[in-house]
Amino acid sequence: MIRAKHIFFLILSLFFSSLGFTQVCTTLGQTPASAFPVCGTTNFHQQTVPICGLTPLFVPGCTDGANYMDTNPFWYKFTCYQSGTLGFLITPNDPNDDYDWQLYDITGLPPEAVFSNHNIIVTGNWAGTYGTTGTAAGGLNYIHCASDPAAGASTFAAMPNLVQGHQYLLLVSHFTQTQSGYSLSFNGGSAIITDPKLPLIKSAVAPCDGTKILVTFNKDIKCNTLAANGSDFRLNIPGAAIIAANAAKCSSSFDFDSLELTVNMPLPPGTHTLYAKIGTDNNTLKDNCDHEINVDDSVQFTVYPLYPTPMDSIVPVSCAPQTVELVFRKRMMCNSIAADGSDFTITGPSPILITGARGNCENGLSFTITLTLDKPIQKGGVYTVHLKNGSDGNPILDECAQATLVPSSLNFIVKDTVNADFSYHTNFGCAKNQVAFFHNGQNGITQWLWNFDNIQTSTLQNPVKDYYDFNPKNVKLIVTNGVCSDTAEINLVFNNYMKASFEITSLVCPGEKAIIKNQSVSNSPLSWNWNFNYSSSSTLQNPPPQIFTNNFPNTVIEVPVTLVISNAYGCYDTATQYIKVINNCFIAVPAAFTPNGDGLNDYFYPLNAYKANNLQFAVYNRLGQQIFYTTDWTQKWDGRFKGNEQDPGTYVWTLRYVHADTKKLVEQKGTVILIR
Repeated sequence: MIRAKHIFFLILSLFFSSLGFTQVCTTLGQTPASAFPVCGTTNFHQQTVPICGLTPLFVPGCTDGANYMDTNPFWYKFTCYQSGTLGFLITPNDPNDDYDWQLYDITGLPPEAVFSNHNIIVTGNWAGTYGTTGTAAGGLNYIHCASDPAAGASTFAAMPNLVQGHQYLLLVSHFTQTQSGYSLSFNGGSAIITDPKLPLIKSAVAPCDGTKILVTFNKDIKCNTLAANGSDFRLNIPGAAIIAANAAKCSSSFDFDSLELTVNMPLPPGTHTLYAKIGTDNNTLKDNCDHEINVDDSVQFTVYPLYPTPMDSIVPVSCAPQTVELVFRKRMMCNSIAADGSDFTITGPSPILITGARGNCENGLSFTITLTLDKPIQKGGVYTVHLKNGSDGNPILDECAQATLVPSSLNFIVKDTVNADFSYHTNFGCAKNQVAFFHNGQNGITQWLWNFDNIQTSTLQNPVKDYYDFNPKNVKLIVTNGVCSDTAEINLVFNNYMKASFEITSLVCPGEKAIIKNQSVSNSPLSWNWNFNYSSSSTLQNPPPQIFTNNFPNTVIEVPVTLVISNAYGCYDTATQYIKVINNCFIAVPAAFTPNGDGLNDYFYPLNAYKANNLQFAVYNRLGQQIFYTTDWTQKWDGRFKGNEQDPGTYVWTLRYVHADTKKLVEQKGTVILIR
């Protein structure tokens, strides 16, 4: 039954929209990107559920017309640290509330993929039944679709199998239009979703004068355990104190993995130590499972004297590059980069113009600058990037407002593009063809990979291949110089391929002509040599109909017809067919026979019925009893019935057939005398 409540909710949501109510979710946890981080030991208690959502969802197997949406949602994110089954329980505060849910595997995908990627859904339950829901050992092994509450549908799905290292998102959708909350607990399954790694300070960097320290951690840290006054940290420098801590991610998430500390004074150049300590909030930083960073956990960092930041290096370029990426030791100010690329020029073996420049900017700073070129660089060699003052009138500046010195330059190497086109020479033969393949190896090519019909390969520059059949062949070559690669492919056809074949009338009667149809195939001109019964011949490609004779009474002889074809390479092929030549094709029935085993007239049958189609031949005794019947004229009556010899005397026969030439029905009746 279709879930009637969905219809009600659609009407209700349209009513809210008409009154100007927004359904945009703004509370943390109510969007996939701001999902609650899960520790397997944590129980979540949502006292209220803000009304929002209504983004359409795909539910596998549910085509009942119900409107599946993220109705008043909360989202939960977790990682599987040991494969196994997932057990969880959703318990509404009001037992008359209806909660639905769906689980997604978002490994390697952005959180918003839950709304567009139909292949990442693991399991779920959208039954209309009120009360608790979740996964259980005896749950359904499919997603229950929307239903009327009276149907009593199960709200429990079978525990899904989680994969170690995969990331998951769980949607809890509050179908009932109230703000009454629920509790969520994870238990009963064998998968481990609790991160065993303890939190540590991973690194710290103090750019410029050290008044700002950028700190990263080895895992996500709870936002609500960070003291905004910076009291969770201390320095080993007399007079230096941390006065503020800010984690930018905490504006849109529950956790962070990096933050910025503010120091009360510039730090002297040198190597210093940052320590963790208990802050004014009575704790050190905690991860999502409430594991604290140990007091005095520390990391060293260095404050360098202020000096201009040079161009450090260039990322190795690809084949035929149209961009060049510069790397700097410090972050550069994005607003100091001329967008038209005029801060830089490039010189080298071929003329190149720079048409644009951009940074990979975060908070207005970037460690790299990408230059866009007017065309791909095709010619190999050493190229040089030169720094100058751009059209914006200023040099590029690092995060400490220090200008990179002008002029300065960096070299980079471009590899030539390569061409996989190849040539070949065929040594034609009758038993085999030998093909030698050639590639010029220009532009520094170092590797060749030949593929012959997806059966054999070779890494030689100039391989030689033997072919023992003359069918068309496919040859593919991939070449590379370590950076650039190219592919060439041909279909190889041998013009010495030939196959002798023909059709000929299989049976002829006296005076009839045998029709010959040449079906030979070849890729080159042929000569033809026909032999008809060793007495006549022809060199025509399509010889005229032939007459064959049989001078042996009451016999059938098989006459061989042979075709030998040859080509300009001196190769031959032969085909032979046998034609049956009949001495007499007149259909007749004998008047008597003597089944005494002496080899003469021992059987009774219609003679020479070669031209009889759909034949029916029967013999009857004097009582009208059918004692022999056949549809094959070569099956003969031996004068017996049910194994018993029949008495001498007169018997009646009937014969019915369609003549193969005239297509007329022939019906005959007569008698035969059985003599013993």
